[in-house]
Amino acid sequence: MSIITIILFLIYTYGLGFSVTLFFKNSDNFFERNLIRIGIGLGIIPFLLTLLNFLHLPVDWKLVLIVSLIVPVFAFVRSLKNGLKVPSVKFSKLNLYILIVLLIFSLTLFMYVKGAFIYPYLEDDDAWAHVTGIKYISLEKKIDDPNNTFLYIKPYPAGYDSFMAILHQTSPSLMWTIKFFNSLIISLGIIFFYFFTKNFMHSSKKALAATTILAMIPCYLSHFIWAHSLVMTLFIVSLYCFFMIENDKKWVYPTMLVIASICLTQPSQAIKYFIIFIIFLIVKWFFSRKFPVYHLTSVIGGYLLSLVWWAFNYKEQFERRLGALTDASLGQGSWLSNIMERLSHISTRGTADRAYTFSDFFIAKSQNMINNPVGIGLVICLLVLFSIFLIFFLYKSMKKEERIWIISTLLWLIFAFIGVNSLTFNLPIHLWAFRFWMLLALPVSIIAAEGFWFLVKFFRQFRVPKIATIALLVILIFLTSGKQKYDVNTAIWGPGQMWTSMDEVQAYVWLKNLPPDTKVFAYSSDEQVIGFDKYSCLWCDNVIEFREGLLEKNISDVYTWLKRNRYEYLMVDGMTYRSFGSLLGENRTNELVPQRLEEINSFGKFEVVYQTGGGVIFRIN
Repeated sequence: MSIITIILFLIYTYGLGFSVTLFFKNSDNFFERNLIRIGIGLGIIPFLLTLLNFLHLPVDWKLVLIVSLIVPVFAFVRSLKNGLKVPSVKFSKLNLYILIVLLIFSLTLFMYVKGAFIYPYLEDDDAWAHVTGIKYISLEKKIDDPNNTFLYIKPYPAGYDSFMAILHQTSPSLMWTIKFFNSLIISLGIIFFYFFTKNFMHSSKKALAATTILAMIPCYLSHFIWAHSLVMTLFIVSLYCFFMIENDKKWVYPTMLVIASICLTQPSQAIKYFIIFIIFLIVKWFFSRKFPVYHLTSVIGGYLLSLVWWAFNYKEQFERRLGALTDASLGQGSWLSNIMERLSHISTRGTADRAYTFSDFFIAKSQNMINNPVGIGLVICLLVLFSIFLIFFLYKSMKKEERIWIISTLLWLIFAFIGVNSLTFNLPIHLWAFRFWMLLALPVSIIAAEGFWFLVKFFRQFRVPKIATIALLVILIFLTSGKQKYDVNTAIWGPGQMWTSMDEVQAYVWLKNLPPDTKVFAYSSDEQVIGFDKYSCLWCDNVIEFREGLLEKNISDVYTWLKRNRYEYLMVDGMTYRSFGSLLGENRTNELVPQRLEEINSFGKFEVVYQTGGGVIFRIN
């Protein structure tokens, strides 16, 4: 564990959040004002790092630290001159609710951290791809990827990898860094969700119920390592900023910055979020009869700011796609039919999409998908259905403000539900349907909270204590949703499909005995070496060149190159067969790999230090 990196994380996020909210109206509540600054700072960092790279400045933690401290230090010095005032924190129901939210956050963080560290490797395939980009940015201090080496720098924007990279610059273990901070970022979203819903629903009680439900709903984010962990939390922060524009128009600026960071972190979710923003704007315009200019400005401005990445990295691709679309419109069919035909090809590209059934929603399971678990749970589903009935029954008695958030949330619910079921309904367009589950969890939690508090008030008429009804509902939600979510997130997950056996994984686990960044060369690839906190320069030209024809190189030349480049260990693993099999053919590879092992053993300069059925590790003498 790197305590200094955790402290720096709080300094970066709070400092940047403080800097952009100092000069306009904030919440009157001490805890809300300061906790949400962490979220806003978190939402600024991906844009800041992209901007640094655009300006040809190093993507370096020291520069981020300086930027995050300039305004806070200035404000502190000014307050000393004017007389430092210690803020008074009074006991209130709101503060009690916030303390409960912090408890929920702590329990959520415990669950995610426990699950992430229950096995000594990274799960699935995405995490192994992310670590190579993180390592590259942390060392080279730039986001450019001219050779398209890294999966999550291009075509992805690198918001997630670059953020993890500055954290890794002060934390020796890359594996610990990405596991811990991925879990922390998701868990912080629980806190930010409470503050958003409190302002959105105009009720701290309903917000607490919604937050409790979100924390236990199975389909809202696992501790899976991917950019969605960050982009969902940023979306919640952007919603908070978005609705604070009502209090002060200057909130347009942090809203724009956070939305820009969303676009610079994960592309497909940014499309869905745009639709959600527009839904609210239309509903607000309809009920208030006043066009929400500042809200729209913040959304459009955020997406335009993200062009600092997209415009300069995808100019050629955009021109090519636009030209193809124009050519198609000149052929048979109208321009609209051509556009719809092309949009129909937007899909998951064979990932985890499928048609869903009744049980997928109502019956939460302890065995689930790990990247985005599915399911809501019986009690939460019943609360949602009950709440929808209440809304239609009580709609005429609602105030305008209440109608705005309720209608907006119902439309979000419909949008996300259709998105989840795009294959179920056989729709022509589906934007990664299984990734809609995490988005569906937000309106589900908000709507369910309405029914939750109605039941509390209803049974109060029969002299049933509020605490008894609340406790019963929470227990029922936990038994039908929360427990299943806990089981999934604390289970042992697999290391990914690229591995040939757990014996091979165990060979790599032995590398954890070596100091971080020990130079290890694997015949298969550098990805797993980097993931286990060791070092090999995946992106270096000399390494790329050396790997060409590696199995057929003279063992003496291999040894000379390894020593010249200061490698200390050599790994031959099961993935070696797979890596070279596609290049040399299966028969030739099956002949060369055992031959190479014999050459290494007989050469006299390599010493076996660990061996399993899936891999052999040699010390280079």
